[in-house]
Amino acid sequence: MTFEALGARAGALAAAPYRPPADDLPPALAALSYDGYRAITFRPGESLRLGNLFSAQLFHRGFLQRKRVDLFVQPRQGPPRPVAYASRLFDLGPGLAGASFPGDLGFAGFRLHYAFDRARPEAQEEFLVFLGASYFRLRGLGQEYGLSARAAAIGTGLPAPEEFPDFVAHWICEPEEGARAITVLSLLDSPSLAGAYRFVVEPGDPSRIAVSATLHPRRPIERLGLAPLTSMFVHGQNGPGARGADGFDDFRPQVHDSDGLAVETPGDRLWRPLVNGRRAPQVSAFRAEPLKGFGLLQRERSFAAYLDVQARHESRPSLWVEPARDEAAGGAFAAGEIQLFEIPSREEYMDNIVAAFVPREPAAPGRPLALAYGLTTVGAEPAPGMPGHLARVVSTRVGSAERLRPTNPPSPARRLYVVDFEGPGLAGATGIAADVSASAGTMVDPVTEPVPQTGGWRLYVEWRPPAEMPPGDVVLRAHLVRGGAKISETWDAVA
Repeated sequence: MTFEALGARAGALAAAPYRPPADDLPPALAALSYDGYRAITFRPGESLRLGNLFSAQLFHRGFLQRKRVDLFVQPRQGPPRPVAYASRLFDLGPGLAGASFPGDLGFAGFRLHYAFDRARPEAQEEFLVFLGASYFRLRGLGQEYGLSARAAAIGTGLPAPEEFPDFVAHWICEPEEGARAITVLSLLDSPSLAGAYRFVVEPGDPSRIAVSATLHPRRPIERLGLAPLTSMFVHGQNGPGARGADGFDDFRPQVHDSDGLAVETPGDRLWRPLVNGRRAPQVSAFRAEPLKGFGLLQRERSFAAYLDVQARHESRPSLWVEPARDEAAGGAFAAGEIQLFEIPSREEYMDNIVAAFVPREPAAPGRPLALAYGLTTVGAEPAPGMPGHLARVVSTRVGSAERLRPTNPPSPARRLYVVDFEGPGLAGATGIAADVSASAGTMVDPVTEPVPQTGGWRLYVEWRPPAEMPPGDVVLRAHLVRGGAKISETWDAVA
């Protein structure tokens, strides 16, 4: 199997009517509880060896993972080899002890392991998971799993139900001995489109995936999200105090896998802090023509910010999406916008944040869409693979501006925004000011000062809303300047 052959298969699949996957899960597996499914574990001794540095383990079907995914190993020479199901590959747990299932059951997905310490090829760690619809999760060395990527998002944020395409088959390509990268070919299918994906994965610090894809629409798609990222944000710095957002009664100061969206366009980078607790979903759009890059980032990296010993939110990866050079210049990412969806949620097991690039030109049958982009895990910034020439926003806090004569309750007509910046050119600098603006209302008395504890700078600015709020969002923006030159990314928040 090659990427070109898989693309031809996807084209033929899209030319035929969509056939939903068979719902053939045995009753004992369909009836599993969350705990019963978690009790099913793959036996490590049955791992698929892939060269001397990689291996794969498999996921059983059951509970919510009902759909079958066909798995193949593509040797360096010869035809692909199907991976056959057998119950003996798994410890089925106490609830299914002694059970056996038919050999055509198939699998729900797989995960890849890698010897980060090349001197100890037997000590391999999990770093990539393909499980559920077209979702996959990647982590770098020393990181915990956090946000997810997926192949495509269809209809996110529209009134009709969202469509979730499925990876229906994967071909894991056997790497050369000692290779640092491994390739996975994946076939995508859904009522609206079929597609072929190639993932060239290089684990490390950071981990990277070079993604190539060809999408074949079956029918017009009103909103197609490319390179979508999905994450969780329950509460954080921009929680209580943001207009229209409820607080959270939690001993942990922050709970999230990502705390903001970054969008890179020619000459600027925008930072939108995430907010939860609103009464209704929030949809925001950021024009990016051409797109240089975007990501859902976890910028807060201290344990004290979370105080969660088990979840280790401070170790969750960010993901940065960067179109290939040709794609940014004149391909799928040349014209369109980044759309951000913030869905109200009080459960930390629910991914309630989605960000994706939506092309200006709608997808339609007969117009295959080719795309190429990179995915890079990010830890503390500045980070490899991300532009680092601008100072970055590291925190956003909102509260009453009535600090001398406070009222109870605080007046909604005076809100103080405090924005901290860190990065290039700030430590020990002088003469730094801020440009601020609001799409409605007034930004009053912006003041900047150095923060010697961090080497950064802080902006204080009061926002006073208009007498009558306009329909839609009120957007506040600010960036740092020195000598008339912009030296920071643009802080962008919904008041």
